Amino acid sequence: EVQLVESGGGLVQAGASLTLSCAASGSTFDDSPVGWFRQAPGKEREGVSCINSYDNNTYYADSVKGRFTISRDNAKNMVYLQMNRLKPEDTAVYYCAASSDAAHAIILSLSGLCRPTDFNSWGQGTQVTVSS
Repeated sequence: EVQLVESGGGLVQAGASLTLSCAASGSTFDDSPVGWFRQAPGKEREGVSCINSYDNNTYYADSVKGRFTISRDNAKNMVYLQMNRLKPEDTAVYYCAASSDAAHAIILSLSGLCRPTDFNSWGQGTQVTVSS
């Protein structure tokens, strides 16, 4: 199981930018799809963005596409989420996650679905609050 620690959250005004970082430890990080998820009060945890392992293809929720960018640095065991033009509706706890299921890379590639239930290793979360 991969251990993940998020950082970079904070309180910002609408229109601002933030970069979230996720540091990974453990084995087989290179083979693991990684995702960013968020959970707002009263809502289900939702997929924000995922990045695959073997091809580094990226996937985004419609609500963030064009504003957020996911990237990974396997040499440093890091994954990032660059968030631009933040909106109040982006307010949530943001989590990074990784999957230990080798089949997930193929499933993600074919489906383009970034689903919380497909991931088994989770960070503790970092709070992002966007004021209007």
